[in-house]
Amino acid sequence: MSEPERSERAYPKRPLLGVGAVLIHRGHVLLVQRGRPPRLGMWTFPGGLVEVGEPLFLAAQRELREETGLDAEPVDVVDVYEVIDRDKTGRVRYHFVIVEVLMRYLGGDLRAGDDAAAVAWVPLADLNRVGIGPGVARVVARARQHLADEASPSDTS
Repeated sequence: MSEPERSERAYPKRPLLGVGAVLIHRGHVLLVQRGRPPRLGMWTFPGGLVEVGEPLFLAAQRELREETGLDAEPVDVVDVYEVIDRDKTGRVRYHFVIVEVLMRYLGGDLRAGDDAAAVAWVPLADLNRVGIGPGVARVVARARQHLADEASPSDTS
């Protein structure tokens, strides 16, 4: 068993709660290349596990900062995504429930940190390329709709 699989994340007794930071800015979405299993090498949203006692939005801010060096403010939950990976015998190796949090860009110096192998601003038109995680395009579409709804004047009549 590899080092990451020996952690409490592998073969958990119950699903683990994580957050993803969804950051769209100037026609691009921020993605990280995963540096650890599950889905090693895949491009996904920056994120990780919520710590005990940590509110979801603060967890999303922390994970974004740790993995990318960027700061952003939470806007809203845009999706809940589930990752269930099984080993060759069918036993659940990883089970995460990930709350995807839309973030508003504030600034910072972009760099890959923590468990991210790489980080990049990916053009929205490139979301269907090979290596981008399943569900990323769906979450981005929901986030873009949320931003559009937020920007349009509300009908108060």
